[in-house]
Amino acid sequence: MIGVREASAVSNSPDLIIVGVFVADASYRAERLPRIGETLAGESFALGPGGKGSNQAVAAARLGSKVAFISRTGTDAFADMAWSMWQREGIEPLVFKDAGSATGSAFIFVDAASANNAIIVVPGAAGEIEAADLDRHRASIESSRLFMTQLEVPCAVAAHGLRMARNAGVTTILNPAPAITLTDDMLADCDYLIPNETEASILTGCAVASLADAERAAGLLRGRGCGCVIITLGAGGALFDDGKEPTHIPATHCGEVIDTTGAGDAFCGAFAHALLGGRAPVDAARFACRAASLSVTRAGTAKAMPSRADMEAADGGP
Repeated sequence: MIGVREASAVSNSPDLIIVGVFVADASYRAERLPRIGETLAGESFALGPGGKGSNQAVAAARLGSKVAFISRTGTDAFADMAWSMWQREGIEPLVFKDAGSATGSAFIFVDAASANNAIIVVPGAAGEIEAADLDRHRASIESSRLFMTQLEVPCAVAAHGLRMARNAGVTTILNPAPAITLTDDMLADCDYLIPNETEASILTGCAVASLADAERAAGLLRGRGCGCVIITLGAGGALFDDGKEPTHIPATHCGEVIDTTGAGDAFCGAFAHALLGGRAPVDAARFACRAASLSVTRAGTAKAMPSRADMEAADGGP
């Protein structure tokens, strides 16, 4: 079992460091995507805070974890949205404001019938984050208990952070989204790898369309050096593989599915929180499945992340 360090004796030291992006989510709900040259009437529109790293930070903080977030923003209205949200959620922003870059945004299409989504993300300022941004916060990373990142930041930056944390004895999590080809060295720095079916397919070159496919993909990824692989399966729950018998964790039904956009981020943030709380990894994954199932009953991404009270009401515990 891959555990995490004991809590720091320094009361204000963050337990969880997340490197990632903030973007403003422009979400459109419609019956389908328009064809090239076509204008299509939609059902609804919403603008709100998003970005995988920031969403995951919100998810963990709302559940009670002490979280710091490393990123970049511009100095525009979208940046104001980010900074006010981090303050409200109790997240420590280790974030560089770059007056020369715009804060990023994402186009999100939500299928009105299925509540599934398609996304185009432009990271903006956060896409220009460099290894030096992490080096400036080396002390915070090395004294944390858990480090998590994704691939909306440049791959070299994510790899640098994973290696820095791993060398310091910090437990590492990579959510490989959006998926690209990764080296075995980078995978070996991942105590936990959390892809969805599509990302697992891209990482392995094998289609993941069934539970058996997920088990095969997880085994391939573990064979390349990952400590534990958790493949999220949407309504199918998740497949947990730490090298013992693979475990299927069914999804929890928490109500009508409204928007699946932030489900993976809810899963990752809740999983990190549960590990920090001392749960066994497979139990942390079960907790994360409940959090993800709650998140899809609400519209939006960051604002859909469940709180500790929400999880207790759903009998998930803190």
